[in-house]
Amino acid sequence: MEEGKKRMAVLVGCNYPNTKYELHGCINDVIAMREVLIKQFGFDPSRIELLTDAPAGSSLVVPTGANIKAALNRMVDGAEAGDVMFFHYSGHGTRIPSKKRGRSFRQDEAIVPTDFNLITDLDFRQLVNRLPKGTSFTILSDSCHSGGLIDKEKEQIGPYSIVQNNGKECFYSLKTIPFQSVLQHLSSLTSINTSDIGTHLLEFFGVDASIRFQLPLHELESFESLKPDEGILLSGCQANETSADMNPVEGGGKAYGAFSDAVQRVLKENSGALSNREVVMMARKVLEEKGFDQHPCLYCSDDNAEAKFLWQPTDDQSC
Repeated sequence: MEEGKKRMAVLVGCNYPNTKYELHGCINDVIAMREVLIKQFGFDPSRIELLTDAPAGSSLVVPTGANIKAALNRMVDGAEAGDVMFFHYSGHGTRIPSKKRGRSFRQDEAIVPTDFNLITDLDFRQLVNRLPKGTSFTILSDSCHSGGLIDKEKEQIGPYSIVQNNGKECFYSLKTIPFQSVLQHLSSLTSINTSDIGTHLLEFFGVDASIRFQLPLHELESFESLKPDEGILLSGCQANETSADMNPVEGGGKAYGAFSDAVQRVLKENSGALSNREVVMMARKVLEEKGFDQHPCLYCSDDNAEAKFLWQPTDDQSC
């Protein structure tokens, strides 16, 4: 297979400034990742789309649900065999009640854009199912409950034993917005008295709402994974865990997402090509050594578990 014909990325950092859900390190995470992609993985800066909720006056696109999905759709629509695609999300995640039969007490995973127009595991499944054969699409989600963010993707690395936080000198926030808080916020936008989150999302966002809330139940259940597919998910934690947003209180250090920082450290300290499995296992070790109570996971096909992370090019390959 021809590797790295085009290298494209969508990087999304959501800090939710001036809200009760404010985080501090998410924009730093994706800006730092942009540099890693360019310097170490041969990405052309013109093929990297950056979406953040930086203060007014920035020329960047705001990461609303519609804008994030539009950026991902452009990337997938422009892909062909041999292309490498990468989506890095740093921000809040949440869990929503599952609509699938037999899953009355189960929950599905979603990320929370700045406008609360949720992007769900089924949206990512739909993207993966659209990938041209011979491409690679890697998602790195530094958010709470990010395990399983590609619906029906095979778990390669799951939960291990929990390591307690060691109380380092940092303030930290959990990168999660509970379902009831999401529901309360959406209810304030629609003024509709219902606990059905899909009703609120469809009322306020219309066709821009997640496909999970637009399709009837029988069509949702017909969404199957293509086996094997080209989707690869590196999640900051297991589906029932939270991810940390760190804000150092000493030395003037920058705020950062614990998982994003761990992955970047692993990549910078290992100039040679690493497999997706190696990246996740090494990031786990970094987090364990720092005392974090989260366990990154890997979801992909057996072949992609051993494939090089982002098909890292050799020195004689151009982007």
